[in-house]
Amino acid sequence: MQIGTKKLRVPACVRRSTILGFRLPGASCEKARRDAEKGFSLIEVVLALVVLLVALLGVFLAFTWAIIYNAGNNSRSQALAIMQQQVEKMRSGKFTPTVIDSALSGGVQPVKTVILPNNNRFRVNIVVDDDPFAAGVQVDNTTTVKEVTVAVSLDRPTPGWQASVPAVVILRRVRAN
Repeated sequence: MQIGTKKLRVPACVRRSTILGFRLPGASCEKARRDAEKGFSLIEVVLALVVLLVALLGVFLAFTWAIIYNAGNNSRSQALAIMQQQVEKMRSGKFTPTVIDSALSGGVQPVKTVILPNNNRFRVNIVVDDDPFAAGVQVDNTTTVKEVTVAVSLDRPTPGWQASVPAVVILRRVRAN
């Protein structure tokens, strides 16, 4: 259509819905507008949800790892506290020419199990070597040097780094006057 020198653009929906200026039944610009206003397709929404799910799964795995790691640190600090108690007992034992405390008698002592109030169970292994310069564990109460090894580990560790290394300390005692 042309009025004067300017051209008027006729919307496509009007051109399609009329023939020789008469309106066709059922044809409207509203349907054309609805077709032009497309939203997200179902595939796009599903893909966005999958990406979001993968991201959230990573966050949940990080939280799970952090909880397990912190529980392991708690168990390790409890093991160190138990080990410190055992070492203090060994250091406080008498080791003189006339008196040797029974805790310092040479050999491998029976394994002790310590149960804490939170039901964590720890094994305490104590080995007293009367001659630390010879191979193996020696039992000789006449020596002047003893080497005491105290190892504390979880009784039933969960999988992970908790099972890898027990807390161990080695101390040497020299006969006092």
